[in-house]
Amino acid sequence: MSQAKVIVVGNEKGGAGKSTIAIHVATALLHGGAKVATLDLDVRQQSMGHFFAHRRAWLDANGAVAPMPIEFQLPAELAKAADADALAQFEEAFGRAAEQADFVLIDTPGSDTAIGRAAHGLADLIVTPMNDSFVDFDMLGVVDPVSLELKRPSLYSETVWNSRKARAVASGQSIDWVVLRNRLAPTEARNRKRLDERVQALSRRVGFRVGPGLRDRVIYRELFPFGLTIADLSPTIRPVAMSLQHVAARQELRALMGALGLSGLAGEELLAAQ
Repeated sequence: MSQAKVIVVGNEKGGAGKSTIAIHVATALLHGGAKVATLDLDVRQQSMGHFFAHRRAWLDANGAVAPMPIEFQLPAELAKAADADALAQFEEAFGRAAEQADFVLIDTPGSDTAIGRAAHGLADLIVTPMNDSFVDFDMLGVVDPVSLELKRPSLYSETVWNSRKARAVASGQSIDWVVLRNRLAPTEARNRKRLDERVQALSRRVGFRVGPGLRDRVIYRELFPFGLTIADLSPTIRPVAMSLQHVAARQELRALMGALGLSGLAGEELLAAQ
């Protein structure tokens, strides 16, 4: 029986940086020596799939070597398929991925889909990035419009809660859930304290941990077209000029992996030494 750890990067809102988090976690694990299988369930946009296609092309063109995941690509036509057909194809791809890898990393679309819900139910770890605003918090919790006090969990929190209950009943296993404060502005936002308080209140209510994400740094956007991340930069892989900002970006990645409980598996020594 496969012992692959399943990591699902998800929420039901676009623009929070799910694919950015997914590709950085995947490449950090790869540099740590893990076998990583990837499944991109956003079959229309396929950001993670495009990233690794760019990676392969850039490495080939430059005679460079960097680790690659085992990719399982679902067809774009799946977006229009009936739920039963989509689930069958997802389950077949997931089964093959879990047999071949130490980690199966699943990037989900920013909407509610049958295969997205199925993926959440298979997760050992759910990673939910959110931007630093009440707009993004709305996918997790509902606040009173007058007092801004937390009223109740919202739809995505309920999706994760239901996945956790179903997993516990089916196997007795738990699902760890980490919400990442992603793309924080370099300076303190005016509403940061109020938002922090609501995030912490909701974390106690529905049971997620809060961790640091990745800031909105130019280096992440610069490297994406090449299919590279800061974990890949080395004397032989350096498509952009290096700066002190890259050191800070590596530290961010190290902190992110530590928050996910993956630092011992994700090449922390390699990241520190580069």
